[in-house]
Amino acid sequence: MFLCFPMYRIWLLLLLGGGFVLPGVSGITIYTPGEVEAVNGTNVRLKCTFSSTVSVSHKSVTVSWNFRPLNSGSEESVFYYQEEPYAPEHNRFKGHAVWSGDIMRKDVSITLLEVLPTFNGTYTCQVRNPPDVHGSNGEIVLSVVNKASLSEISLLAAAVGGGCAVILVLLGIFVAVRFYRRKHMTHDIEMSPREQEWKDPTVCSPEEAVHLKKFMPKKEADSSDDEESEPSSGDDDEEEGLEEEDDDDDDDDDDDDDDGGGDDD
Repeated sequence: MFLCFPMYRIWLLLLLGGGFVLPGVSGITIYTPGEVEAVNGTNVRLKCTFSSTVSVSHKSVTVSWNFRPLNSGSEESVFYYQEEPYAPEHNRFKGHAVWSGDIMRKDVSITLLEVLPTFNGTYTCQVRNPPDVHGSNGEIVLSVVNKASLSEISLLAAAVGGGCAVILVLLGIFVAVRFYRRKHMTHDIEMSPREQEWKDPTVCSPEEAVHLKKFMPKKEADSSDDEESEPSSGDDDEEEGLEEEDDDDDDDDDDDDDDGGGDDD
């Protein structure tokens, strides 16, 4: 019993102590891209964000950026933030590091201006937000190159080519629409005189006018002959009628003579 009692007290103390330690066990999670490439003389943003179980404020969060060169030299301070940003006043990053984060959005990024080949190395992002003071640091490996890599050139060429293709397609559509409208207007101009001729029955086409001009004199000649022949036929009928009357008169005279002769007898 005597031996068990102290052991019981030890377990009780461990449980109570663990309960007090639990709030401090929760740590900060940091997110970084891992590797970044930048062209010599350009600006590059080193992105670093974090998540914390404790509320964030400008006074509670502290940020430290450190640099370790490729040749495994001594670690250098790049940037520091506590309530306000503090840029480096000496070493290789003087005038080259600026704050580009937002504490309230849990963004603690910095931007390196006009990077140099000596900036090649590993950058460490460390964030503390008490009581969240535990957690691994974020790391970014920066590579400063003299020209863009093939992948970036390919993306740029694809973007330029795509833009040119879109412009050519739009230009082709514009030309096609203008050609169609011009052709349609020409067709309407050609069809309008024919529509007017169809609406006005007294108007004849040039072909019909030539046809009439060609055949009108012949028709007039035929009509003149007909007119001349008609009176002549009438005169002939009248002459025949007169001759028949004369014949009838002669017959009547003969009958009278016959009657007169009978009376004399």
